[in-house]
Amino acid sequence: MTDPLLSPETAVRDIAAKLPGAAGIFRDADISFCCGGGLSLREAAAQAGLELAALTGRLQALIDRAAEDAPQDTQGLIGHIMERYHATHREELNFLVQLANRVEMVHGDHDEAPLGLTEALIALRDDLDAHMSKEESVLFPAILSGAGALLAEPLRVMNEEHTGTTDLLRRIEHVTHGLALPVGACGSWTALYTGLRKLCDDVVAHIHLEETILFPRALAA
Repeated sequence: MTDPLLSPETAVRDIAAKLPGAAGIFRDADISFCCGGGLSLREAAAQAGLELAALTGRLQALIDRAAEDAPQDTQGLIGHIMERYHATHREELNFLVQLANRVEMVHGDHDEAPLGLTEALIALRDDLDAHMSKEESVLFPAILSGAGALLAEPLRVMNEEHTGTTDLLRRIEHVTHGLALPVGACGSWTALYTGLRKLCDDVVAHIHLEETILFPRALAA
Protein backbone atom coordinates (compact mmCIF):
# COMPACT_ATOMS: atom_id res chain seq x y z
CA MET A 1 0.00 0.00 0.00
CA THR A 2 1.34 3.43 -0.96
CA ASP A 3 1.90 5.92 1.85
CA PRO A 4 -0.49 8.94 1.78
CA LEU A 5 2.56 11.23 1.60
CA LEU A 6 3.12 9.93 -1.93
CA SER A 7 -0.21 11.09 -3.34
CA PRO A 8 0.25 12.22 -6.96
CA GLU A 9 -0.89 15.69 -5.87
CA THR A 10 1.63 16.11 -3.02
CA ALA A 11 4.21 18.83 -3.71
CA VAL A 12 7.68 17.43 -4.27
CA ARG A 13 9.13 19.95 -1.80
CA ASP A 14 6.95 18.40 0.93
CA ILE A 15 8.08 14.88 0.04
CA ALA A 16 11.74 15.94 0.05
CA ALA A 17 11.26 17.57 3.46
CA LYS A 18 9.57 14.58 5.08
CA LEU A 19 10.99 11.45 3.46
CA PRO A 20 14.62 10.39 4.05
CA GLY A 21 16.41 9.80 0.76
CA ALA A 22 13.77 11.48 -1.41
CA ALA A 23 16.00 14.50 -2.03
CA GLY A 24 18.65 12.24 -3.55
CA ILE A 25 16.12 10.58 -5.85
CA PHE A 26 14.83 13.97 -6.98
CA ARG A 27 18.34 15.29 -7.58
CA ASP A 28 19.24 12.22 -9.65
CA ALA A 29 16.09 12.72 -11.73
CA ASP A 30 16.78 16.46 -12.12
CA ILE A 31 13.55 17.29 -10.27
CA SER A 32 13.79 20.60 -8.43
CA PHE A 33 12.34 20.61 -4.92
CA CYS A 34 13.64 24.10 -4.15
CA CYS A 35 12.50 26.90 -6.45
CA GLY A 36 10.39 24.51 -8.54
CA GLY A 37 9.26 22.50 -5.55
CA GLY A 38 5.64 23.57 -5.79
CA LEU A 39 5.07 21.03 -8.56
CA SER A 40 3.03 17.98 -7.61
CA LEU A 41 4.61 14.55 -7.79
CA ARG A 42 2.54 13.85 -10.90
CA GLU A 43 3.65 17.08 -12.60
CA ALA A 44 7.30 16.60 -11.64
CA ALA A 45 7.35 13.04 -13.00
CA ALA A 46 5.84 14.17 -16.30
CA GLN A 47 8.25 17.10 -16.58
CA ALA A 48 11.21 14.78 -15.97
CA GLY A 49 9.92 12.20 -18.46
CA LEU A 50 9.40 9.54 -15.78
CA GLU A 51 6.57 7.11 -15.18
CA LEU A 52 4.67 8.24 -12.09
CA ALA A 53 4.27 4.66 -10.83
CA ALA A 54 8.00 3.97 -11.11
CA LEU A 55 8.94 7.17 -9.27
CA THR A 56 6.34 6.50 -6.58
CA GLY A 57 7.65 2.96 -6.18
CA ARG A 58 11.19 4.18 -5.54
CA LEU A 59 9.92 6.63 -2.93
CA GLN A 60 7.72 4.02 -1.24
CA ALA A 61 10.75 1.74 -0.93
CA LEU A 62 12.43 4.46 1.13
CA ILE A 63 9.49 4.54 3.55
CA ASP A 64 9.50 0.75 3.90
CA ARG A 65 13.25 0.67 4.51
CA ALA A 66 13.11 3.42 7.16
CA ALA A 67 10.55 1.45 9.17
CA GLU A 68 12.56 -1.77 8.92
CA ASP A 69 15.81 -0.12 10.05
CA ALA A 70 14.41 1.42 13.25
CA PRO A 71 15.34 -0.38 16.52
CA GLN A 72 12.32 -2.23 17.87
CA ASP A 73 12.73 -1.26 21.54
CA THR A 74 12.12 2.34 22.59
CA GLN A 75 15.27 2.69 24.66
CA GLY A 76 17.37 1.42 21.77
CA LEU A 77 15.60 3.77 19.37
CA ILE A 78 16.27 6.79 21.58
CA GLY A 79 19.90 5.76 21.96
CA HIS A 80 20.17 5.43 18.19
CA ILE A 81 18.67 8.90 17.64
CA MET A 82 21.04 10.51 20.14
CA GLU A 83 24.17 8.82 18.80
CA ARG A 84 23.41 8.77 15.08
CA TYR A 85 21.72 12.16 14.78
CA HIS A 86 22.11 14.45 17.81
CA ALA A 87 25.87 13.99 18.18
CA THR A 88 26.43 13.98 14.41
CA HIS A 89 24.41 17.15 13.75
CA ARG A 90 26.36 19.07 16.38
CA GLU A 91 29.74 17.97 15.07
CA GLU A 92 28.96 18.49 11.39
CA LEU A 93 27.23 21.86 11.79
CA ASN A 94 30.20 23.40 13.58
CA PHE A 95 32.46 22.33 10.71
CA LEU A 96 30.03 23.39 7.97
CA VAL A 97 29.50 26.86 9.45
CA GLN A 98 33.24 27.49 9.25
CA LEU A 99 33.47 26.08 5.73
CA ALA A 100 30.49 28.09 4.51
CA ASN A 101 32.00 31.28 5.89
CA ARG A 102 35.25 30.56 4.04
CA VAL A 103 33.46 29.92 0.73
CA GLU A 104 31.35 33.07 1.05
CA MET A 105 34.40 35.19 1.84
CA VAL A 106 36.54 33.82 -1.00
CA HIS A 107 33.85 33.43 -3.68
CA GLY A 108 31.34 36.10 -2.68
CA ASP A 109 31.58 37.82 -6.08
CA HIS A 110 30.75 34.61 -7.99
CA ASP A 111 27.32 34.59 -9.66
CA GLU A 112 26.45 31.28 -7.97
CA ALA A 113 27.97 32.03 -4.56
CA PRO A 114 25.79 30.75 -1.68
CA LEU A 115 25.33 34.17 -0.13
CA GLY A 116 23.57 33.95 3.22
CA LEU A 117 24.50 30.30 3.75
CA THR A 118 26.61 30.90 6.86
CA GLU A 119 23.74 32.79 8.47
CA ALA A 120 21.29 30.03 7.54
CA LEU A 121 23.56 27.33 8.97
CA ILE A 122 24.02 29.23 12.23
CA ALA A 123 20.23 29.52 12.50
CA LEU A 124 19.88 25.77 11.87
CA ARG A 125 22.61 24.96 14.40
CA ASP A 126 20.95 27.08 17.09
CA ASP A 127 17.50 25.70 16.25
CA LEU A 128 18.61 22.07 16.40
CA ASP A 129 20.72 22.51 19.51
CA ALA A 130 17.81 24.00 21.47
CA HIS A 131 15.41 21.34 20.17
CA MET A 132 17.73 18.40 20.85
CA SER A 133 18.60 19.68 24.33
CA LYS A 134 14.89 19.68 25.25
CA GLU A 135 14.55 16.15 23.95
CA GLU A 136 17.58 14.92 25.87
CA SER A 137 16.76 16.58 29.19
CA VAL A 138 12.96 16.38 29.27
CA LEU A 139 11.20 14.51 26.47
CA PHE A 140 13.25 11.33 26.17
CA PRO A 141 13.28 10.67 29.96
CA ALA A 142 9.49 11.19 29.99
CA ILE A 143 9.05 8.73 27.13
CA LEU A 144 11.18 6.13 28.90
CA SER A 145 9.14 6.61 32.08
CA GLY A 146 6.02 5.53 30.18
CA ALA A 147 4.19 8.86 30.34
CA GLY A 148 2.03 7.81 27.38
CA ALA A 149 -0.93 10.07 26.59
CA LEU A 150 0.42 12.77 28.92
CA LEU A 151 2.98 13.47 26.20
CA ALA A 152 0.40 14.60 23.63
CA GLU A 153 1.03 18.32 24.10
CA PRO A 154 4.85 18.14 24.36
CA LEU A 155 4.93 16.03 21.21
CA ARG A 156 2.71 18.52 19.40
CA VAL A 157 5.23 21.24 20.28
CA MET A 158 8.11 19.08 19.07
CA ASN A 159 6.34 18.51 15.75
CA GLU A 160 5.82 22.26 15.36
CA GLU A 161 9.53 22.79 15.94
CA HIS A 162 10.26 20.19 13.27
CA THR A 163 8.29 22.35 10.84
CA GLY A 164 10.55 25.29 11.64
CA THR A 165 13.61 23.13 11.09
CA THR A 166 12.25 22.03 7.72
CA ASP A 167 11.84 25.68 6.73
CA LEU A 168 15.52 26.24 7.50
CA LEU A 169 16.48 23.29 5.28
CA ARG A 170 14.50 24.87 2.44
CA ARG A 171 16.34 28.13 3.05
CA ILE A 172 19.66 26.29 2.68
CA GLU A 173 18.47 24.66 -0.55
CA HIS A 174 17.46 28.09 -1.84
CA VAL A 175 20.68 30.00 -1.11
CA THR A 176 22.77 27.14 -2.56
CA HIS A 177 20.66 27.00 -5.75
CA GLY A 178 19.58 23.46 -4.96
CA LEU A 179 23.09 22.45 -3.82
CA ALA A 180 24.23 22.66 -7.45
CA LEU A 181 27.98 23.19 -7.73
CA PRO A 182 29.18 25.66 -10.36
CA VAL A 183 31.61 24.51 -13.02
CA GLY A 184 35.16 24.63 -11.70
CA ALA A 185 34.17 24.81 -8.03
CA CYS A 186 37.15 24.61 -5.69
CA GLY A 187 37.76 21.82 -3.19
CA SER A 188 36.31 23.76 -0.26
CA TRP A 189 33.10 24.56 -2.15
CA THR A 190 32.78 20.93 -3.24
CA ALA A 191 33.38 19.65 0.29
CA LEU A 192 30.83 22.13 1.63
CA TYR A 193 28.04 20.95 -0.66
CA THR A 194 28.90 17.29 -0.10
CA GLY A 195 28.62 17.88 3.64
CA LEU A 196 25.39 19.83 3.24
CA ARG A 197 23.74 17.04 1.25
CA LYS A 198 24.53 14.57 4.02
CA LEU A 199 23.44 16.98 6.75
CA CYS A 200 20.11 17.80 5.09
CA ASP A 201 19.39 14.13 4.39
CA ASP A 202 20.27 13.25 8.00
CA VAL A 203 18.00 15.93 9.45
CA VAL A 204 15.09 14.71 7.32
CA ALA A 205 15.77 11.12 8.44
CA HIS A 206 15.97 12.23 12.07
CA ILE A 207 12.62 14.03 11.92
CA HIS A 208 10.98 11.16 10.05
CA LEU A 209 12.15 8.63 12.64
CA GLU A 210 10.70 10.66 15.48
CA GLU A 211 7.40 11.64 13.87
CA THR A 212 6.51 8.28 12.31
CA ILE A 213 7.97 5.81 14.81
CA LEU A 214 9.16 7.19 18.17
CA PHE A 215 6.38 9.67 18.91
CA PRO A 216 3.46 7.36 17.98
CA ARG A 217 5.11 4.57 19.97
CA ALA A 218 5.49 6.89 22.99
CA LEU A 219 1.83 7.93 22.91
CA ALA A 220 0.69 4.31 22.75
CA ALA A 221 2.78 3.25 25.77
